[in-house]
Amino acid sequence: MNPLLHHFNTAPFSKIFNDHFKPAIEQAIEIARGQIDEIIQNKDTPTFENTTVALDFAGEKLSRITSIFFNLNAAETNDEIQKIAQEISPWLSEFRNDITLNEALFSRVKTVFDSKEKLQLSPEQTMLLEKQYKSFARNGANLSEEKKATLRKIDNELSKLSLQFGENVLAETNNFELHILDEKELTGLPESAKEAAQEIAKEKGKEGFVFTLDFPSYIPFVTYVENRELRKKMAIAAGKKGFQNNKFNNEQIVLNIVKLRHERANLLSYKSHAHFVLEERMAETPEKVIEFSKELLQKAKPAAEREFKHLENYAEKLDGIEQLQKWDGAFYAEKLKKELFDLDQEQLKPYFQLENVMEGVFTIANKLYDLKFEEVFDIDKYHQEVKTYKVLDSNSNFIAVFYADFHPRKGKRNGAWMTSYKSQYIKEGINERPHVSIVCNFTKPTSTKPSLLTFNEITTLFHEFGHALHGMLANTTYTSLSGTSVSWDFVELPSQVLENWCYEKEALELFAKHYKTGEIIPMKYVEKIKESASFHEGIQTLRQLSFGILDMKWHSENPSEITSIKEFENDAFSDTKLYPDVAENCMSTSFSHIFQGGYSAGYYSYKWAEVLDADAFEYFLENGIFNKEIATKFKENVLSKGGTEKPMNLYKRFRGKEPKPDALLKRAGLI
Repeated sequence: MNPLLHHFNTAPFSKIFNDHFKPAIEQAIEIARGQIDEIIQNKDTPTFENTTVALDFAGEKLSRITSIFFNLNAAETNDEIQKIAQEISPWLSEFRNDITLNEALFSRVKTVFDSKEKLQLSPEQTMLLEKQYKSFARNGANLSEEKKATLRKIDNELSKLSLQFGENVLAETNNFELHILDEKELTGLPESAKEAAQEIAKEKGKEGFVFTLDFPSYIPFVTYVENRELRKKMAIAAGKKGFQNNKFNNEQIVLNIVKLRHERANLLSYKSHAHFVLEERMAETPEKVIEFSKELLQKAKPAAEREFKHLENYAEKLDGIEQLQKWDGAFYAEKLKKELFDLDQEQLKPYFQLENVMEGVFTIANKLYDLKFEEVFDIDKYHQEVKTYKVLDSNSNFIAVFYADFHPRKGKRNGAWMTSYKSQYIKEGINERPHVSIVCNFTKPTSTKPSLLTFNEITTLFHEFGHALHGMLANTTYTSLSGTSVSWDFVELPSQVLENWCYEKEALELFAKHYKTGEIIPMKYVEKIKESASFHEGIQTLRQLSFGILDMKWHSENPSEITSIKEFENDAFSDTKLYPDVAENCMSTSFSHIFQGGYSAGYYSYKWAEVLDADAFEYFLENGIFNKEIATKFKENVLSKGGTEKPMNLYKRFRGKEPKPDALLKRAGLI
């Protein structure tokens, strides 16, 4: 009995074993093929219902099963799951190609598309039809048989390469540890970070302290440890993931990925992968993205250079450091920030107990969008650390299932992300509600303290929860337009806009309570958090822009001549470089966003969405951060609408006008 092939609502994690996946996916592909055949063999004239809608709902079972599988591969993987991923990815790539390259199916889709003027479709129906037609046209439906075969081969290869890339990064993260026996070497490191390192050592059966490249271990180390050589050791280890002379080296994989993406774009008559990708984004062209990046760079670079010079002088005055290196940045920035604002991250942490922050984010969601979160214990989960919630509205109507998974583990990739186990859609009059999850790598509780978050971890939590709200509040008819299925440079708006509440007194007072005394965070700290919000904003902006520029460079030019990744990268960073280069390090070989996640030719979207989020939050600030009327406008025009209309139309309906970068530049202190 394969639990994945039975009807289920929430994912039946406890009943699923690894050997269920391959047969279930194989069978689900066959079921989906049957549904596609039914559409093709329908003798009736193609209509919106019997073709467009039928195709949107085809493969429903397959997408439920694969979402469970690939989410586990990111949050709770092991060698066996990784091996299965390598085997099934080509099947799925082949199946997708069987759909988009199917002439009979495309012919039906095209018939409906060509008659759309007569059909009197709603905006959502029009969007579905256009998106569907383009997904065929943009993925080879008009190619010759020979070129279709080439496309299949490329897609198959790309699906394997990006998996291999991610597995190598995870292996490199897991393979490194810094084992310290003498506590004196850790001078400067806060007690909480020491205690966490002791717990890791204990888990590994070792004496002393163990530090890893997982963010809750790595970040405090390079921020506080006074021993410069040890900071250097950690920073270099983090920077050379996938760039070492071992079996996890990603250099050739990166080159193969970018070459295949370029070849694929050319095959489809696009100048580059970026031209292909951006045609369907708000930005529309690489030229527009490059222009956008240059404009921000012009504003941010003078500020970044001033900030960096100030930091260099500070490090020299303090410790005689003549040349600031990458492993010095966080360390001296933290000291300087403490001096300038009298703000110590460690002083803040006791006010940010994870459970309280979660309650706070729930309260904010309630004040803005009338949502209630009830923790439940009868929903299956893939690891005992995962928390499960039922989400209701103010009339106790069921809205969503919400999963939250907070701490690092061996089988979990680094970083933080939102994902979904079931999309929202309306079928046969029933509004199927979504199952949404956030996965993070936050500081673990220890034997003496609960999980106390850094301010950075709080903004990360709010960010991912913003994505989750986008998924939970979805209210569209068609699954492919639901929730976060929006243009990639619009998807970061709900996540980034929510981060703004972390800096507001009214919001902080809801959850920032001392974990021992229950005392609400003192006003002086709130003021300092706000004051320091734009600290080193020039440097931060330059850093974000550098990643976006690197991504654009990889994907908007012909990569066939590139032989050295390192040289290529240095060239891409030439306008944004502040620190000296570290020969052993390379960014691209562990740049998972663009070589494993979906951000290729899209990393700029973080900055693009910042323009939107600053502009949107300014609207709240002018009228009150819990203003119900504006929150409702945001919910009705952005959060619930998914990809049913063009993003700029939705944004203008919420805001009443197009966004301008002024609010962002003002917030960042750059004007």
